[in-house]
Amino acid sequence: MTPDQVLDEFRDAEALLEGHFILSSGLHSRTYLQCARVLMDTRRAARLAEALAAKITDNAGGAIDCVVAPAMGGLIIGHEVARALNVDSMFLERVDGEFTLRRGFHLSENANVVMIEDIVTTGLSSREAIAAIGAHGGHVVSAGCLIDRSGGTADIGVTLASLASISVETFSADNVPADLADVPAIKPGSRGLK
Repeated sequence: MTPDQVLDEFRDAEALLEGHFILSSGLHSRTYLQCARVLMDTRRAARLAEALAAKITDNAGGAIDCVVAPAMGGLIIGHEVARALNVDSMFLERVDGEFTLRRGFHLSENANVVMIEDIVTTGLSSREAIAAIGAHGGHVVSAGCLIDRSGGTADIGVTLASLASISVETFSADNVPADLADVPAIKPGSRGLK
């Protein structure tokens, strides 16, 4: 699957949005990728996951024991990638602001883990997830995401496979361009308005 085909999947799902958005980082943007919409079609989610699994297999350099994804954003695509890789799927949840495994999930000591996100922007949550996996005894052999919004600049400490990489212009709240200042801002992500 080419990056253009991946972005077409987002467009077809009405998941590549244009407007004035406040991102979870607090930055403002003209562009928003709504992964929940692109993944709500199970056939589309399977296509994307199979393409991502193929890229991850090339990067992992050996056996993969399981996939771990941070909730909420990575949960669906993590599960679908695990299905494509024929391994178990688990997810991390935040407890008191820190990622941890709950619900009876546990990693075997030195388990070879693939960490999956939906979108990587700065790489902060990916690094936090990787640290949590390590704290639970796992070894992250590769990571993957649907879209790398950093344009390839995010450093998460391991090889990151993505289906498409785009650079999205962002602005601090006190530096929003005039054309966006007149457009009501919405926060469409899981940490914002519905």
